[in-house]
This record gives sequence, structure tokens and C-alpha cells, in this order.
Amino acid sequence: METGNRFTGRTVVVTGAGSGIGRATARRLSEEGAEVVAVDVDQDRLNELGAEVHVLPVAGDLTDASVIDRVIAAADGPIHGLANVAGIMDGFLPAAEVDDDTWDRVFGLNVTVPMRLTRAVLPLMIEAGAGSIVNIASEAALRGGAAGAAYTASKHAVVGFTKNTAFFYGPKGIRTNAVAPGATATNIEGSMRSEYAGKRIGPIMKAAVPEPVGAGVIANAVTWLLSDDAANVNGAVLPSDGGWSAV
Repeated sequence: METGNRFTGRTVVVTGAGSGIGRATARRLSEEGAEVVAVDVDQDRLNELGAEVHVLPVAGDLTDASVIDRVIAAADGPIHGLANVAGIMDGFLPAAEVDDDTWDRVFGLNVTVPMRLTRAVLPLMIEAGAGSIVNIASEAALRGGAAGAAYTASKHAVVGFTKNTAFFYGPKGIRTNAVAPGATATNIEGSMRSEYAGKRIGPIMKAAVPEPVGAGVIANAVTWLLSDDAANVNGAVLPSDGGWSAV
């Protein structure tokens, strides 16, 4: 898919950049001219990415607020885009089985980290009078039967946060949108730790879920929303799920 250099002269932060959707997004942005601040918990993955395209790597656990400070420092100037991609699953644990540690970890990375990063970049975007933020939601943000209780609730929260941010800062020239991926081939841990969930969700998924797509397919949607091609799009939740959300 040839799109030219839509991001020349722009700095974009991408989390989860070491693998999966984050990596595909960081590569695509860099290839289109962006200065990419690539953030991941795994330094080796960032090194591999840096061997393929130019990025400004920041290794660390984003649940540590000091890492977010390092991200802003690495940009060293205006930030034109933010892709909140990093996230974790929950073992498909339903409400009666989910433990506090799983709930807290899932909400910490899936909800609190995007909020803190958004809060950190907004003053820079407001000063510039422009910016684009894209959050990764999920099919689990659109329905109740695609994941466990923690992940489902966290991704519904991402959608609410996206729409609220779009409402408040749209008049400041800042667009905030979300992509809701369906089945995607990534290395995110997706094991099922609940026998009941397997019996309840398994047959539905076999019947309704399209074949997984590569991470680059989702990155196409993310980079479109980050770009000026989507200049009139704000507060949207864009499913990229092969039609699963239409079922």
C-alpha cells in the first residue's frame, strides 16, 4: 500500500513498538517519514526494530511513570501523534474467577498507561494547535463475549476515554480515535485460563470469528487515523475485524 510521506517532519510516539501491531505501526510511520519514539518493555525487540528502520527507542515498563517522562524527553520537542498500542490480555477469566492481580495489571497497562501518555502529550499538542491520538481498543470493546471480564472492561474504558478526549480537545485541533482489531496474529498472550470460559466462548468464536490478519493490516488503520487523510474523523471507533462486528 503506497501512501507517500504523510508523516515527514512529524514526531509520533508508538507504544508496544517491539512486536505485533505496535511494531508494524512504528515501521510504517518511519517508512513514511516520521520521527518515531518507539516504546517497549523489551530492549532486544527495540534493537531489532532499530536495525530495520530509524526510531528513537525507549525501553521500560510504562506502568512506571518515570518511563513516560523519558518518552517525552526522547521526543525533545513537539509531538504530533500518539499511538497507544501496548496492551495485555486476561486469560479469558470471567467475573467469578478473575483475581485482583490480573484485574489491576490489565487496567494498569490497557487504561491507565494510555491516560497518562495522553495527559503528557496533550499540552504539547494544544500548544501546537494540532495532534492525533489513536488508541487500540478491541473487538472486546464492542461486545461481551470476546475476552474475560478485565480485558473486556478495560477496552470498553478505552472507548469511553477516546470519546471523552475527542470531545474535550477536538476544538483545540486534536483528534482522538480508536481502532478495534478483531483476530490478529501477534505475540500477545491469549491463553485461556478458565475452563468455563472455554466452554462458553469457544463455540461462539469458532462460528463467528474471521481468520486472523497480520499486524500490518491493523497498522494500516492506525496510520490512516494518525494522518491528515483522516482530518475529519474525531471520536470514532474503527473496527478492523473482517466483519466480525457485523455479526
